Amino acid sequence: MMGFVGMVTRRILAGLAATALATAALAACGDSDSGSGSGDKAEVTLSLVAYSTPQAAYEALIKAFQKTDAGKNIKFKTSFGASGDQSRAVAAGLKADVVALSLEPDLTRLVTAGLVAEDWNSGPTKGFITDSVVVIATRKGNPKGLKTWDDLIKPGVEVITPNPFTSGGARWNILAAYGAKADVGKDKAAGLAYIDSLIGNVPVQDASARASLQTFTGGKGDAILSYENEAIFAQQHNQELDYTVPDSTILIENPIAVTKNSEHPAEAKAFLDFLYSEAGQKIFAQNGYRPTVSGVNTGVTFPTPSGLFTIKDLGGWSAVNKEFFDAKTGSIALIEAKHGVATVAASPSASPSK
Repeated sequence: MMGFVGMVTRRILAGLAATALATAALAACGDSDSGSGSGDKAEVTLSLVAYSTPQAAYEALIKAFQKTDAGKNIKFKTSFGASGDQSRAVAAGLKADVVALSLEPDLTRLVTAGLVAEDWNSGPTKGFITDSVVVIATRKGNPKGLKTWDDLIKPGVEVITPNPFTSGGARWNILAAYGAKADVGKDKAAGLAYIDSLIGNVPVQDASARASLQTFTGGKGDAILSYENEAIFAQQHNQELDYTVPDSTILIENPIAVTKNSEHPAEAKAFLDFLYSEAGQKIFAQNGYRPTVSGVNTGVTFPTPSGLFTIKDLGGWSAVNKEFFDAKTGSIALIEAKHGVATVAASPSASPSK
């Protein structure tokens, strides 16, 4: 009899132990999903779709973000490519929680498609995560002394810049030169005459800014028009070049946004918050980008051109694309055709590749 009771007792105790283990397991699952108990949150994956140039910066930013409390359970799936191509891919269905692009029109395409909120640019930085400027880069030591816009149109000087009908970077370059010589649009004839002379000194127009940099570092040309961050990138990777920030040049503004159909909007917003934080802006600065958040201490100093202007000073992207880059009637298209350079038919709102 006592043996029977002991056996029953052991079975009851074993059952209670199993129940306790099962309860603990369920509680652990609850902690993983809700973040209660141990404080751990469920792991999520964010999709970052971005233009190609800041890839190294974003790789560093993601690692730094994942070391924070907000980012420790977040993984990333990234896609880097030409800004216009990336924008069109997202519009066509490519999954994205965060989009970081080169040109504002590439972002507004996604607003039109209903994928980004209309108020994406309502914050203090107007939706721009990084800034840069167009610079004049030369061979190490600047053997021909090329420092000004006027220097680039001297006889015998070869200037490298991509085709503005395939490259967003080239559009920034052309607009920087035009704005500088047109007194920010006040003397259009002078600006266009300068562009005509400049294009006459361009021996080859590659499809992208990165391809033009490769052409230049490969030995062709005396100078190259480039983003400041691209020139810094080249120097950081032991490319033999120097660069000058002209007194008059254009401010390059790069937009970013969380998509409306993000499956993890809170986590995506946390990532954006980190990018705008002092730590995030410092990493951008270390990669050659100017901070968009005022007052942050990045530890990096950038020169301030006395004649810095913006795309808004030239009328904004819609007006600029129509006036200058319409493939049939745009003033830049006509100059390119005069010099035998092909233009790509595109609507004024369409954006070229980075």
